[in-house]
Amino acid sequence: MARILILLAFVLLSVGSVRGQNYPPPVEADYRVPNFQFASGESLPDLRLHYRTIGKPVKDAAGVVRNAVLVMHGTGGSGAQFVSQQFAGVLFGPGQLLDAAKYFIILPDNIGHGKSSKPSDGLHARFPHYGYTDLVAAQYKLITEGLGVNHLRLVMGTSMGGMHTWLWGERYPDFMDALMPLASLPVQIAGRNRMTRRMVIDSIKSDPDWNNGEYKTQPHGLTAAVYTLLMMSSSPLQYQKNAPTRDAADKLFDDLVKNYVARNDANDMLYQFDSSRDYDPQPNLESIKAPLVAINSADDQVNPPELGIAEREIKRVRRGRFILIPISEATRGHGTHSLPAIWKQHLAELLEESERK
Repeated sequence: MARILILLAFVLLSVGSVRGQNYPPPVEADYRVPNFQFASGESLPDLRLHYRTIGKPVKDAAGVVRNAVLVMHGTGGSGAQFVSQQFAGVLFGPGQLLDAAKYFIILPDNIGHGKSSKPSDGLHARFPHYGYTDLVAAQYKLITEGLGVNHLRLVMGTSMGGMHTWLWGERYPDFMDALMPLASLPVQIAGRNRMTRRMVIDSIKSDPDWNNGEYKTQPHGLTAAVYTLLMMSSSPLQYQKNAPTRDAADKLFDDLVKNYVARNDANDMLYQFDSSRDYDPQPNLESIKAPLVAINSADDQVNPPELGIAEREIKRVRRGRFILIPISEATRGHGTHSLPAIWKQHLAELLEESERK
């Protein structure tokens, strides 16, 4: 659901490329994986994994990369969203916590997202039905085989990327020094969260114009799906502040829906929201070894604090802590995950705690 942030320009700062920063510009490239096998039994003859990197990897005397940082995007997003004033401008600049002169920053586009292989490339609903297990496996291939990185200083992610951070900690417990999942919960997608995803999925699939994925123009079901996302991923406080009258709210709503629909594809969205069906880190939380700081915000309607899930489950992570950011004029609901100015002090503490002595 992090995708909604890209369009909430009235709430967030610019998501354009950062200008005037004194660090190397992002380098974009593709890594191709031949005959990638999905957990469903399906395969793709040529999987394209797009990525951005900033900085250069540094190895120690034993040949281990010690400065690589993996940052993973949310549902519907891409690595491009992190090359922004609100994110890179706060973290990647000289002297900042993830100074690109010191760290090797990796910003992948996951399967089905950005410039990586996705249904809208041509296969439509014949595209392999990927799940989170596949997404993390593909990320690992990109990091290790594509980029030659054999260790990560930090693994972090927002929303879906936060959920993948939990999975990285479980599947590759010795591969990283620290973990920071943002705007996520370490349990199976259930309750209202699952129902919301069903609203998105069913809005598209139940529209006759979807035509089993072979539509010529975007089906109206995509618009209905957008309605759901606007409600769940937004901040009531900020919506009221930025649309304080009926007419202002109507205009904002119309503009957001129009722009959102114009930038998206129904098949891509359908696959993106269905992919969380196999997510369930809960049984294996004790296997996480690296220090972990999980951060949510109290106005996040996707992961509402009244559930008490994070507080309960973090007790099973031996070196884990949970931070709940109170609602304020600075928070942006689920989108708080992309505003490091609000939570960077917790990242600083995690980096210090996990620093190799």
